Amino acid sequence: MTNENLAFAPTTAVSADAYLDGLMAWVGVDGLAAAFAEPGLLAVVDQHAAAVRESLRDAGRPIGAAGLVAYARSVAFAAARMGSPLPGEGAAPTTVAGWSGAGWPLLRLLAVCLIAESAGLL
Repeated sequence: MTNENLAFAPTTAVSADAYLDGLMAWVGVDGLAAAFAEPGLLAVVDQHAAAVRESLRDAGRPIGAAGLVAYARSVAFAAARMGSPLPGEGAAPTTVAGWSGAGWPLLRLLAVCLIAESAGLL
């Protein structure tokens, strides 16, 4: 299954809360567990999170559910447009080793999950 078939795909209309919940279930749970188990990976995800916050700030968007969803959708859309669609449901990395080799778009989405979790949006 490709990411276009998922509830949190770039063109699917769902509420911000539902999108973040789906994103957390898809990449956040395993990705954050891996990041918290591996300090180097957590540092990488923290850097991505800082870049997401800066991007939202530069765009004049609040760091809330709507802004995070807009950012995540743009990442998913850009990945698909560049010919690198994100893995479908059940295909995201589940181990530290898998997440350590994850590409930029997937790490950016994990960073969105980290921000949403730390902001109490999930």
